Formats: sequence, structure tokens, C-alpha cells
Amino acid sequence: MDDQFYIDYGTWIRQQFPFRVQKIAVDAGFTCPNRDGSVGVEGCTFCNNLTFNPVYCDRHKSVTEQLEEGKQFFSRKYPDMKYLAYFQAYSNTYAPIPHLRQLFEEALTVDDVVGLVIGTRPDCLPEPLLDYLQELNSRTFLIVEIGIESANNLTLQRINRGHTFECSRDAIERTHARGILTCGHVILGLPGEDEAEILRQAPIISSLPLDILKLHQLQIIRGTKLAKEYQQHPFHLYTPDEYINLIIKYLHLIRKDLILERFVSQSPPELLIAPQWGLKNYEFTNRLKNRMKEWEGN
Repeated sequence: MDDQFYIDYGTWIRQQFPFRVQKIAVDAGFTCPNRDGSVGVEGCTFCNNLTFNPVYCDRHKSVTEQLEEGKQFFSRKYPDMKYLAYFQAYSNTYAPIPHLRQLFEEALTVDDVVGLVIGTRPDCLPEPLLDYLQELNSRTFLIVEIGIESANNLTLQRINRGHTFECSRDAIERTHARGILTCGHVILGLPGEDEAEILRQAPIISSLPLDILKLHQLQIIRGTKLAKEYQQHPFHLYTPDEYINLIIKYLHLIRKDLILERFVSQSPPELLIAPQWGLKNYEFTNRLKNRMKEWEGN
């Protein structure tokens, strides 16, 4: 049943390696062109990067130290685990290439690290950097994860994203053309986007040369501009059942060969204002699969 609706990332990643792998998040001290004045200074309205970092993540520690602590965190449960270094917080290609090379190569020298996942913005992928990433891809497992967020330029402007959808398309096409596994990240339920608009965008997102797609519900996080906007002018946030129905419709509009890495995000409770679902990611996925079975049976 699952294969009919979507290719699950967990199943797919197990087929890429002869051993179990786990991402370890790394905060390498990057900033963002939407924060340092290159594009903007206030960042995206939804963004608080504290929501990204697990307890072992500390930008004041070296890449090696963070990875070793992450390994200790996970190895208690799976002693034979291997790892992917996940450069996640802020824009992880937003630095001179020699500095990026130093960070990425350091990660690959850590025992049991067998690849990299690099999260970034579409406006932080110049051609010389892609030259290096292509070479890196020839000798290790590599995924480049690009924040799209929306295919609607009015929405991107409203959330102060600092780039257009055309920029996202260009970056994804150029990254994919280098033979690099390319992941896109999209937020569902951004202000101004109702179900009809979200579903209108699904085939557009699907038309991009993506290998992997990450979706998640909009969350209102403390300390963000979006939190202030929501407080002053509340807008609709999805309930779990509404969001499940939306995801099922969305899946019917995208390519069947897209690998779906996730459908929801789970921010730390102390930072999350709304929606308060009280669901673990796996609990949501189980509900989704059960609903899919019901739809399939009707």
C-alpha cells in the first residue's frame, strides 16, 4: 500500500547502505544572507533556528566534537550505527569555498560518518561551489537540501524569504544536473495559502528535478515575526485530521518516484505556540497510513 502512494525515505535510505544510518545534526556557525544584510536583516518570518538543534548541537564546539557527541547519543540504542553529518542550521553553503571544504572534509574524517546532508537556500549555490560539491559527491554519499517553502512569489515576499520561486527552480535544476541527490523543503499552510493554493502548487513542485521532498505543517514559533503576526491577526492552522486529508490530496498530485522524507515537523514544546498537536512524527505517519487505507478501500 505504501509504495502505491509514496516512496518512504526510511525504506529508501536503508537500500542505499548495507548498514543502518542516522543523521547527526551539526551547527557549524553559519549565518544567512537574509540575516547578515546581503539580502535582508530580519530573516524569514517563521524562522527560529533553535527549533533545529538537538541537545548535542552547539556551534561553539567543533564539527568533530558535535559528531562524536551525536554518536554517543545514538549508539546506546544501535551500537553498529553509521552516520550522515547533517549540516542543518541556517545556510550551510553560505561561506567561502575553502571554509566549506574544511568543515565538510572534517566531518568525513570522523569514524563511522559515511556521508553528508547539507541544508541551504537556493541563493547560496554558486557554480564554483557546485563544482566542489560535484567532486565531493563522486567520493561520498551526499544530499543537498534546498529550502523552497512555497512556489508562490507573493507568499515568499510575505514571509520575507528573500528569493523567488524562480531562484529555487534554477538552483534545483543546476544541482540536479551535477548528479547530486537533491531534496526540496516545502512548508504547507503558510499565511495566505489555503488548501486550493497548496494543491495548485503540488504539480509545480513535482515538476522540479527533485529526488527527495520534505513537507511539514506551518508551526508558530516563539520569538519569530510570524508569532507576532499570528497574535495580532490569527490565521488558520491545520488540525491533524485536516492536515492528513491535505497530504493525501497532495500525494495524488505529485510524481510517484519522489522520495517523501517527512510530512510533519516537531518543534521543542517550549518554543511551539501553535498548533499543539501532541503527536510524535511516527504517530502522525501511522494515522496518515491508516487514513490512506480507508481511502483506498472506498
